[in-house]
Amino acid sequence: MKKIIYPVILLTLLSLASCKSKKNMVSTLPSPVLNTDSVHADTAATVPADVFAPDHAGLKELDVSKEKKSEPAKKQTIAGTESADRVLREAKITSSTESVSSAYAGVDRVVKYDFTHRDVPEAFEGFRIAFVSDLHYKSLLKEQGLNNLVRLLIAQKADVLLMGGDYQEGCEYVEPLFAALSRVKTPMGTYGVMGNNDYERCHDEIVRTMKHYGMRVLEHEVDTLRKDGQQIIIAGVRNPFDLTHNGVSPTLALSPKDFVILLVHTPDYIEDVSVANTDLALAGHTHGGQVRVFGVAPVLNSHYGNRFLTGLAYNTAKIPLIITNGIGTSQLPIRIGAPAEVVMITLHRLAE
Repeated sequence: MKKIIYPVILLTLLSLASCKSKKNMVSTLPSPVLNTDSVHADTAATVPADVFAPDHAGLKELDVSKEKKSEPAKKQTIAGTESADRVLREAKITSSTESVSSAYAGVDRVVKYDFTHRDVPEAFEGFRIAFVSDLHYKSLLKEQGLNNLVRLLIAQKADVLLMGGDYQEGCEYVEPLFAALSRVKTPMGTYGVMGNNDYERCHDEIVRTMKHYGMRVLEHEVDTLRKDGQQIIIAGVRNPFDLTHNGVSPTLALSPKDFVILLVHTPDYIEDVSVANTDLALAGHTHGGQVRVFGVAPVLNSHYGNRFLTGLAYNTAKIPLIITNGIGTSQLPIRIGAPAEVVMITLHRLAE
């Protein structure tokens, strides 16, 4: 029997293709534009909206050209040991895992992070962020699994929902997917970026549908979350595989004094370009390998190999990155050794 099973498993693993399509990514997108027009404020706040607006004095410098494409990466690598040590001193990150598969079939676990940082405003102490990515609806994730995911997200009582792209496996699934996700109500709303699948098909439909349900699409844009007169910034990257058009991170125009979360589909972006002023980056795309046997993934969706496969990682500048395994699958509806997961992040202010 073993002689039969092992070859079958081997053939299955070898046949599993990357979720990064062989098709060329869209390269005709408009030049980067940053907006902060969508603001979610705490209802008790009485401070005028423009008082705590982020510093965007550098916005005019975000025009991207081929000559500038390699420059951000140089800035990141020359930041030096002192800057890297400063980042590490200002952050403390712990994690735990909760199995939920018995109650929410289709999702295996919730990975919980406590993220403590000096720049977290006092008003955001205990602020809860839900992060999901790579739903690939309908692949392994189908109607019942989607309903269970929605129930789980509602039960987490997050303050904001962030989504990392690769939402669908067909344009006919866009409307029912976001209709279901719209049932997740959070005080600060829902934000999302696009994945490579979403640029190859259904892009405009996804954007329209998300906006229809009150969700915010961040394509090289930033948005401000305000509470009790204080703020944190959510920045989103447009098509991170196309560095010719998108090789300048939207975080470069922000103030280093702000607490900034960068939402991007692929983790490679935080190493490919400078993401200065980022305090925490969130990504998906890798599926955690999707199939891992004895911890080894035969297919890797990162050109940095296992470095950015799953969980907590750091780029060269020591900026922390949380990479989720995601929920769905690509090519084959199989997950082995890479549990489908929801990520929950709780913010804390680092005591002086």
